[in-house]
Amino acid sequence: MSKPVKRNEPLVTHIYTADPSAHVFEGKLYIYPSHDLDHEQVSNDNGDQYDMEDYHVLSLADENSPCVDHGEALHLRDIPWAKQQLWAPDAAYKNGTYYLFFPARDHDHVFRIGVATGASPAGPFAPQPSYIPGSFSIDPAVLVEGDKAYMYFGGLWGGQLEKWQTGEFVADAAGPAPDAPALGPRVAELSDDMLTFKETPREISIVDSSGRPLLAGDEDRRYFEGPWMHKYNGKYYLSYSTGSTHKLVYAIGDNPYGPFVFQGTILTPVIGWTTHHSIVEFQGKWYLFYHDSSLSGGADNKRCVKFTELKYNADGTIRTIEPYGP
Repeated sequence: MSKPVKRNEPLVTHIYTADPSAHVFEGKLYIYPSHDLDHEQVSNDNGDQYDMEDYHVLSLADENSPCVDHGEALHLRDIPWAKQQLWAPDAAYKNGTYYLFFPARDHDHVFRIGVATGASPAGPFAPQPSYIPGSFSIDPAVLVEGDKAYMYFGGLWGGQLEKWQTGEFVADAAGPAPDAPALGPRVAELSDDMLTFKETPREISIVDSSGRPLLAGDEDRRYFEGPWMHKYNGKYYLSYSTGSTHKLVYAIGDNPYGPFVFQGTILTPVIGWTTHHSIVEFQGKWYLFYHDSSLSGGADNKRCVKFTELKYNADGTIRTIEPYGP
């Protein structure tokens, strides 16, 4: 019998895990991470070291229970359109079905977003034969709100978001100049069956307290990757990674499409280059799920998922979390 998980300690140690998307399904916390492979790779800005091939599903009955690994839920070999790199996934429940959304490079080395379906939150999941038409880049995160569902996605550098500024893939496209507005994540409403987009994805605007767009050179605040959307007291909270400055930050808006006003830092930098997260309410508390590279001693491509309690101030802002503090 595995031991109960403690906050700020790895959920599991028998495999490397990252990019956790946490949801409450059937009265439990289910976590959908990516699965880092235990081998040596050379790191680069294109993300070639993150060559994951499958997904495992984890679950917690409560915050003091052991973490259960439900095993392999989907493998690269079973996805006809995908060539490599099963990066950060998300899951959703609608229409009596569980959906697993995931990015991967297609056979032209372009990142797309696919979807797989299952009857259980633990999987297994059966992939659709092709990716979502009109999808691109990485890091899908899905908000289900009543009869509607919205997908948020996009990541810079290896995630190829810069290459889609014209609406078409431009292999050698560069990002905006430092004094130009930063690229924002994309959002699109999903179809009723959750398998396609209802609309062309829109770019989200993230602005400062004066309504000015954050600039590409503002690396402490600008969007890099890993969007997550949750609601608290009627407001929409868009949280994301700043990438090169290694923070999790957030912005607040009044509707799913934004604009979102930047607020501050959720999590200060962790061990390892990447940071990626989710936020969920469970049994009367809010939790931040995140990862670091502490289990591997700092290897960027061998990470471990952790969680800690997240708290709000009276005005709805989020208290900054120090990952290695008391």
